[in-house]
Amino acid sequence: MSLPPCPKCKSEFVYQDQNQLICPECDFEWNPSEVLEDIFIVKDANGTQLQEGDKLTLAKDLKVKGSSLILKVGTKAVIKRIIEGKDHQLDCKVDGVGEMMVTAKFVKKA
Repeated sequence: MSLPPCPKCKSEFVYQDQNQLICPECDFEWNPSEVLEDIFIVKDANGTQLQEGDKLTLAKDLKVKGSSLILKVGTKAVIKRIIEGKDHQLDCKVDGVGEMMVTAKFVKKA
């Protein structure tokens, strides 16, 4: 019996544990008999999947809107929330600046 790929990361290395299917690559668990909602996946500049709590570094200098402040490459941040449907998907705490929304394609997972 072949198992379906993981709906979150599309990995083929899925295994079954009682009624649940488990993906060892992203730790996602789901019941195949239940209908899954669309899962929102955010990836960084290198294509690595991001999750809440991940530590990041900026991959490019970023200007802060409404300010003369420029965030330099290598500035560290931590993801607090991932938000779907906006230009800036990551609600982060940026070192030296505080809370800020950042676009995922301008960061790298640390």
